[in-house]
Amino acid sequence: MAKVTYENPFGKMFENLPVDMTVFTDALKNSAAMTEKFSNVALSAAEKNVEISNKWTKDTLAKLAVVSKAKDEPADYSKAVSEFASASVEAASEHVAAYAEVAKKVQMDTVELLMAAGKDAQAEATAAVKKATTEATDAVKKATAKAA
Repeated sequence: MAKVTYENPFGKMFENLPVDMTVFTDALKNSAAMTEKFSNVALSAAEKNVEISNKWTKDTLAKLAVVSKAKDEPADYSKAVSEFASASVEAASEHVAAYAEVAKKVQMDTVELLMAAGKDAQAEATAAVKKATTEATDAVKKATAKAA
């Protein structure tokens, strides 16, 4: 009994199909470049957030050092705690505003990247359609010339 294989007919079929691998290669390169840009935005924001957190922690610890010092009068303790609480509320407001600025910058950078990606994708799609149209037209011309 003869062995039936599908490899040869399918292999020949795919050999005859025009596949331009540069499209896939370019898409991969573009995707990697876009991922790098988004990663840079995220890493920059994370670095700034860590700086804000570090400063906030150092400031809080310095204020706690003042609160924890021995006082001469019992009223001085309540005054120190009250000043610490007031300063902490003010610091929280400042640091949350700093976090908001980082978030705002991330949002703006992300929108810019998305808009640039959209423009690039539109340009690439237009070029691909023009190329495909040219190739199809050439193929029809060749087929018409062979038939005549």
